Amino acid sequence: PDFVYQAWRLFIEGRPLELAAESIGEEHYLSEVLRSIHVGLLCVQENPEYRPNMSYVVLMLGNEDELPRPKQPGFFTERDLIEANSSSSQRKPPSANECSNSVLEAR
Repeated sequence: PDFVYQAWRLFIEGRPLELAAESIGEEHYLSEVLRSIHVGLLCVQENPEYRPNMSYVVLMLGNEDELPRPKQPGFFTERDLIEANSSSSQRKPPSANECSNSVLEAR
């Protein structure tokens, strides 16, 4: 979820290539990375009805047509936005949601 939020935030701020490693230096690779990020954000939109099916994903990755603007991802919460705007020293460590499972078997 943190990576999805970071990708979404950088995308809406117009800086999605900051996700790419600096080693990807050639411009044609950068356009492929940008397109892959864009398609990836389309695949994790909050409403499943807006998500593309796999054949459309393949089509989008294989051509250079204009892509629709992605809507907010499903893993995005307002808490993510608040935490992103606070300094790292003020952040609380994530809480664990632990549970135990018991398997009942007949004798």
